Amino acid sequence: MTARTPGGAVSTSGPAAAPPPGGRPPLRSRTVFAAAHVVADPYADTTPDGPAVLDWDATLAFRHHLWSHGLGVAEAMDTAQRGTGLDWPAAAELIRRSGAEARAAGGRLVCGAGTDQITAGSLAAIRAAYEEQLAVVEAAGAQAVLMASRALAATARGPEDYLDIYGHLLRQAAQPVVLHWLGAMFDPALAGYWGSADLDAATDTLLAVIATHPGKVDGVKISLLDAPRERALRRRLPPGVRCYTGDDFHYPELIEGDEQGFSHALLGVFDPLAPLAAEAVHHLDTGDPAGFRELLDPTVTLARHLFQEPTRHYKTGVVLLAWLAGHQSHFTMVGGLQSARSLPHLHRAHELAAALGLFPDPDLAAHRMRRLLSVYGAEDAFPTPGAPA
Repeated sequence: MTARTPGGAVSTSGPAAAPPPGGRPPLRSRTVFAAAHVVADPYADTTPDGPAVLDWDATLAFRHHLWSHGLGVAEAMDTAQRGTGLDWPAAAELIRRSGAEARAAGGRLVCGAGTDQITAGSLAAIRAAYEEQLAVVEAAGAQAVLMASRALAATARGPEDYLDIYGHLLRQAAQPVVLHWLGAMFDPALAGYWGSADLDAATDTLLAVIATHPGKVDGVKISLLDAPRERALRRRLPPGVRCYTGDDFHYPELIEGDEQGFSHALLGVFDPLAPLAAEAVHHLDTGDPAGFRELLDPTVTLARHLFQEPTRHYKTGVVLLAWLAGHQSHFTMVGGLQSARSLPHLHRAHELAAALGLFPDPDLAAHRMRRLLSVYGAEDAFPTPGAPA
């Protein structure tokens, strides 16, 4: 039976629950956040351009799943379809609700603060949009991630505008924030961020922002899919400023690190990989880097598949795997983005995830995959792992 939740969304699952007894303790050797997806209301009468409507119970229950494995939750980020279906009113409500759930569960939470309530404007308007979102995040009791802004990328005349905007925000932030560098492969509108298409020059500007306000920057979340560049950046960060890898291609080697340091993690791929990722990092906690790599290295093939070009559509595969794993009752996304990947792509994602043992109930996953294929008349075109021949 379904029921309407506050705000008009349909609940298609039970209420969000506290972490189960015996849930994993927080990780010690690395700070690890899984950027979490949202669960759409499949019964909402809306359009791809219309307001986002969420199944709040299923969305929040998935956050408890992540916390139960000892991971932190990165909320209202790119994985939650910020800028690709999740509008600011829905994101603000998501931040408020997740903040309340984090307090109840004792879970760690960071939330994205950006400017997506506007599409363009003056630097003053961009600053005001950031301030509005930062206030919502701080009121929810969460740490802020200052997300890269499409409006700022379109408006800024050069590095000095980034220094001005970020300097203003850092001066007023109540606690240290995470800065966010999302590459153009994730969002083409962010090309030339930090005031230059030259990544070396952009890095210098980012480091100048940090150097001006070092006590207000907890870390930098870098998503450029460029492991050498990430290693070079983290070696230049001031003491006490973390590097959070957002590299969904090279995360095992970057998190393990080398003699000159390591990266923490804020990763969309850790949404479907949560149990394996947590188990792997516990090996680092006990001084077993070989065990960490043994668990995590085999997941890279799936990650590279999910994040293949166009990279921004990785969310479709993430939501597919959540449905196949039983975390939600349907494969529907805000903005209709369940259609953003091909059937062969989705089928291969199922194959790779099944081979990793990611599904608590492999038979359920196989059944659901065949149901999806049958909708398109393709159930006989692809063999389904775990399904009868």
